[in-house]
Amino acid sequence: MGLIKWTTSPWGQLIPEHVAWYLIWVAIIAGFCFMIVHALYIRAFSPRKVFAKNEAPVAPEQVPERVPRHSLAARIFHWVMAAAMFTLLFTAFLPKLGVHFNWILYHWIAGVVLTISIVFHVIHSSFFQDAGSIWPDKTDIRDAFRRLLRFTGKPAPPPTRFAKYPLENKFYHLCIVLAGLAVIGTGVFMLKRINTPFFTRNPYVFSDMTWGLMYVLHGLAGIALIALVIVHVYMGLRPEKMPITKSMIFGWMSRDFYLEEHDPKRWAIKQSKQSQKKRGLAASDAD
Repeated sequence: MGLIKWTTSPWGQLIPEHVAWYLIWVAIIAGFCFMIVHALYIRAFSPRKVFAKNEAPVAPEQVPERVPRHSLAARIFHWVMAAAMFTLLFTAFLPKLGVHFNWILYHWIAGVVLTISIVFHVIHSSFFQDAGSIWPDKTDIRDAFRRLLRFTGKPAPPPTRFAKYPLENKFYHLCIVLAGLAVIGTGVFMLKRINTPFFTRNPYVFSDMTWGLMYVLHGLAGIALIALVIVHVYMGLRPEKMPITKSMIFGWMSRDFYLEEHDPKRWAIKQSKQSQKKRGLAASDAD
């Protein structure tokens, strides 16, 4: 019942072989337990959302009816990454659960697609988006502490409305980044153990101990991704999160949801030229 399966090399050295496959079921059960506990909490204990008043409120007419949230490039990346991630998980773990097929070919192709999409995302978010918006800031930490105090019945000011991404989204992003980088980093080296158009097969580039540790890290990160994906899909299908999910499909969210959940000072909307033109025409008509 250990976390790692060990084996003995031809030279009598004890080396790690891979993770214990029962951890697949641990991750699946953990993901579904989160779903059940969270659903019960929302239904029975979740307090009504209370936000601090905006110091400089924005008039609804200053916000477009459709608030842009995700660009087309960001949405394409998300769904390509999702397809690659599901393919990787199914091809990696279904054979361990008794479903046998030629999984290696599909697995490494999906891994290459995931790696390319992540490289694109890093470049795109760094130079064409506000990369800092997905990382926690001081306001997030302060508001999380306020919510904790208010949940436990202690006096505390109400938290402010969210920036573009709530703290739980930012924390999830951090977890998926760590697990994803571990999978990709080890997976790129593991391509040297099979025949691909990218590398000449050379399973002796690392020692048995190094390969074993690499397989263990790859497996642990992959198993962690099972639970993370279950949580992500569940949260995306929650009714209160549906406007955010739809924005990843259509690229925008409604003005009412934006004003209700988000702080215009923390997430300023960039007006498109078409919206600015319409507002200018409306103002001239009013005059």
